[in-house]
Amino acid sequence: MSHPGDGSAPGRTPAWRYAIGMFGTSIPINMIKGSTILFYVDILGLDVRAYGVVMVVYAVIDAVDNPLLGHLSDRTRSRFGRRRPWLLAGAPMLAACMVAFFSAPDSLDGMGLVLWFAVFAILCEAFDSMLNANYGALLPELYPRERDRAVANSLRQGFQLVALVISLAVTPVLTTSVFGTEESTQGFQTTAIIYGAIALVVIVFMALGARERPRYSTRERPKLLPSVWSIVRNPMFWTVGLTGACYGVAMALVLSGIQLYVRYSLGLPVGNALYLQGIVILISAGGLVVWTRVVARRGALWAWRLAFAVLAAGFAALFLATGLVTAIAAGVLVGAGWSGMLATNDLIVARVLDADAARNGEHREGLFLSAFGFFGRLNGIVTGLALTSLGVFFGYNSGDDPGADPGFAFRVYLCVYPFVLTAIGAVAARFVSVPIETPPEASEPAGPPPQAPTGGPPTDGADEPAAEAPR
Repeated sequence: MSHPGDGSAPGRTPAWRYAIGMFGTSIPINMIKGSTILFYVDILGLDVRAYGVVMVVYAVIDAVDNPLLGHLSDRTRSRFGRRRPWLLAGAPMLAACMVAFFSAPDSLDGMGLVLWFAVFAILCEAFDSMLNANYGALLPELYPRERDRAVANSLRQGFQLVALVISLAVTPVLTTSVFGTEESTQGFQTTAIIYGAIALVVIVFMALGARERPRYSTRERPKLLPSVWSIVRNPMFWTVGLTGACYGVAMALVLSGIQLYVRYSLGLPVGNALYLQGIVILISAGGLVVWTRVVARRGALWAWRLAFAVLAAGFAALFLATGLVTAIAAGVLVGAGWSGMLATNDLIVARVLDADAARNGEHREGLFLSAFGFFGRLNGIVTGLALTSLGVFFGYNSGDDPGADPGFAFRVYLCVYPFVLTAIGAVAARFVSVPIETPPEASEPAGPPPQAPTGGPPTDGADEPAAEAPR
């Protein structure tokens, strides 16, 4: 007999086995995001202006191919399901591209270095998008009820935080002390090989155990243009997507700049990023239990709004830090806010997916999540522009040309920019409404697609708890 929240009902994927997939998908991309600037800009000498241009081009390409990959996943029909073939194909490709990304020859410079960086950055993001569109699409399918979904989501975010400890906090030690030095690149290549192998094994293990729902795959295959048009006409796509992007871009800035914040703003060896990142991640992991309970009592929307405010306060505190101890103290607040966003953001998106399936009679989670990924593509553009701005305003162009005050430059990059973004998100979240929890039977329409009601689906407004469906 199954119990609510355990995800282990007959024919269902146990929550822990689905969740562990997040460990595999997080290690490669977070090593890339966390070490790219240090590896290419500070060590190899890539000019920040070239970095900014590449990131804008890469974001545009990814914005185009991401919905296409999601749509192809929705249309896939095989005895292995819709999502598993893409997961099994994408895992080895991402691992291989990550190793190549961190294998740039030391002799490369100028345009050769730019091209190497551009090609493998785009390929890594493309295969990461393939994996995450399919992995994320499984969450609302495997766990229709919000309570079950919240448990599975908290477990997978916990695995993501474990991956972050490894791929972010431990990586600087491995790359600059264990396998290499602060001025060499060999340590990055060795670390990438190890992480790639781990990610491949974990993703394959998760994918082979995912039990997709056959009735989702037997429906008429959705068409691309009508589906895209339907999504972009949905107001919730824009309100939830843009508000969530404020959080996503802010964390992208933090992940890409933390090592140089430690080096320049705190005046410490890069290896000390282990302690700052470690405390943020540990607080985030512990906070998932608390935030999951808050979601159960007050609802996902209320908790989402609160988490935004806490995260913004954390960035304000981090700006005032003058040493490792005060930075760690501020990191506790950042970790608490980040934990809340991890526990709630995907639940808000999943409600939008439920409402779309109930209204249109088609399960197109892959395309919808990929469309939401469009806002994630803003991460690359904004981080590229933000890093370029350091050269314009503060004179930081590369490790060879750091300008007069790189410490203040990276304090602005890591604290001021994220604070502004999350403060905007906290205000915007107060005006966002999302559908109430959709009953599981409503998310699996058995008949023809129903006519969309003129008034739209019921939504949670400012008084979220009163609008929650009975549990």
